[in-house]
Amino acid sequence: MTSARLLSLTLLIVATSAAQDLALNKISTDDAMISAVGSEALAASPAAPLPEAPSAHRTIDKKFIFVMSALGGAESLRFTSRKLVLDNEFAAGAPWVTHVPPNPPLVAKYVSLYATELLVAYEMKKPHSWLPGDKVIRKFWWAYPAAMAAIHIKNGIGNIRTQSPGGCTSIECAMQLQ
Repeated sequence: MTSARLLSLTLLIVATSAAQDLALNKISTDDAMISAVGSEALAASPAAPLPEAPSAHRTIDKKFIFVMSALGGAESLRFTSRKLVLDNEFAAGAPWVTHVPPNPPLVAKYVSLYATELLVAYEMKKPHSWLPGDKVIRKFWWAYPAAMAAIHIKNGIGNIRTQSPGGCTSIECAMQLQ
């Protein structure tokens, strides 16, 4: 339940930002339409040149959604496969697994980490007038999520390839062999 709430909060933040971007684009389009209609009506009078308005920068675009979805999927693969490995090792009686942690605290921890990574990537992609070298940083916002997605996929595949403990791992099994 906690993971669903955090996921819906993340999606709400992304949807709100996307809606704001769409609203800004609609307003600028409407202003352009009004100025075009006004310039046709006033074709006889010379129009004063308007200053260049700064173009709206779309922070959340298809590339952002794709990269962050890949990171979320990779983290889900790693988390799920690791949890299954712990469950299976505990059930097999592996002595190095004393207990299996409950799901809700783990999900809350990893969802909050993902939300933080999402926020950092968003802030890196968003333009900042006060930040020197902002254009260079904005070009490479995807480097950290892409690298972490590759690492999580590698760890998830390693978890999937984990084999069950061989031989007797429980005390009862060892006693029966003697």
